[in-house]
Amino acid sequence: MDFQFFTDQFEQIIGTNFWTMIFAWINILIMFLILRKFLFKPVKKMIDSRQKEVDDMYSNAAEAEEDANQMKADYEQKLAKATEESEQILKDAVRKAQLREEGIIKEAESKASRILARAEEQIELEKAQAVNDIKNEVSGLAVELASAIISRDVDPEEHKEFIDSFINGLDEDGN
Repeated sequence: MDFQFFTDQFEQIIGTNFWTMIFAWINILIMFLILRKFLFKPVKKMIDSRQKEVDDMYSNAAEAEEDANQMKADYEQKLAKATEESEQILKDAVRKAQLREEGIIKEAESKASRILARAEEQIELEKAQAVNDIKNEVSGLAVELASAIISRDVDPEEHKEFIDSFINGLDEDGN
C-alpha cells in the first residue's frame, strides 16, 4: 500500500486533497499565531486593564465607604460632645440663674428689713412725738386745772379728789 493510494482513497471519501488539508492546517496554525500575537494578547491586556480598573474602583469604593464610616463616627462623636457641652452650658445657666435669684431674694429681704427698721424707727419717733404732744397737752391741762383750782376756792380735800380724778382720767386715756 502506497501513500499515494491512501491519499487517493482519502480524497475520494472526503472529497479534498490531502495536501490541501495540510496547507489549510498550516494556514490555521499561522493564523492562530498571528491572531494570538496581534489580537488575543492586546484583547487580554485590555481585559486585564479593565479588570484592574474595576478592582481599583471597588477598592476606592471600599476606602470611600470606610472614610465615610469614619467621618460618620467622628460626626456622631462631635455631636455627642456638642450635646454634652450644651447640657453643661444649660446647667451652668440654670445654676447662675438660681444664684442670681437667691441674690435678688436676699437683696429684697435686706431692703424689706431696712424698710421695716425705718418704719419701726419712724413709728417710735411718731410715738415719742405723740407722747411729747400728750405731755404738752397734759401740762397745758394741768396748768389750766391749776389756774381753775386757784381761781376757785376749794378746800384741800376736794382739791385732792379733783387731782386724783384728773390723773385717773389721764391714765385711762394714755393706756
